[in-house]
Amino acid sequence: MKILIVEDEQELMKSMVSYLRSENFLCEEAPDYKTARQKIEMFSYDCILLDVTLPDENGFLLLKELKENQKTDGIIVISAKNSIQDRIMGLNLGADDYLTKPFHLSELNARILAVIRRRHFQGQQVLVFNELVIDLAAKTVSVNNKPVDLTRKEYDLLIYLAYNKNRVVSKNAIAEHLSGDEAEIFSNYDFIYSHMKNLKKKLQQAGSKEYIRSIYGMGYKFEF
Repeated sequence: MKILIVEDEQELMKSMVSYLRSENFLCEEAPDYKTARQKIEMFSYDCILLDVTLPDENGFLLLKELKENQKTDGIIVISAKNSIQDRIMGLNLGADDYLTKPFHLSELNARILAVIRRRHFQGQQVLVFNELVIDLAAKTVSVNNKPVDLTRKEYDLLIYLAYNKNRVVSKNAIAEHLSGDEAEIFSNYDFIYSHMKNLKKKLQQAGSKEYIRSIYGMGYKFEF
């Protein structure tokens, strides 16, 4: 799952990136409004952590632009201000949540997961596809009640396909989701083929039906 952190406090940024990466999130950083806007125009994110006070602009302006452009990224506003007016403004502009500094990183993690569940999975914590079960909170996958040991990339790939179920997802979209802005450095999609092959093999060996299909010349589809 891919996160954009828009925050100008370097130490806080480092702490959030370190913790969220340990929780298997792919994190990208934007220290100001200009950088954040460029990244948002190029990529989509599962959740954006948006600081209100940025060095070159107010974060609420970026939030307003996101909603005007009908971007579907989840948004958690982060602010040092605990005023009811700012909280109401952020929520009225379309933020999914509002978190006041200082905060515990474990709480931030829980709020991110809650936003992603609401936006992509109608609030469900456990996804059930017949014998295949995905626990979003525990970040585990099982087939016929037996755990399947997936790497972080394989798990992210499965989740991405699952919340796009019955839709064809292009190789380019998968590359961006798995690698963020680093996707541009890859000359081909061999790394996608490798992750996809391993994921499908592990699920099938565990006894899962073949839900993931290759759509020639287009990408992949999770059919259910």
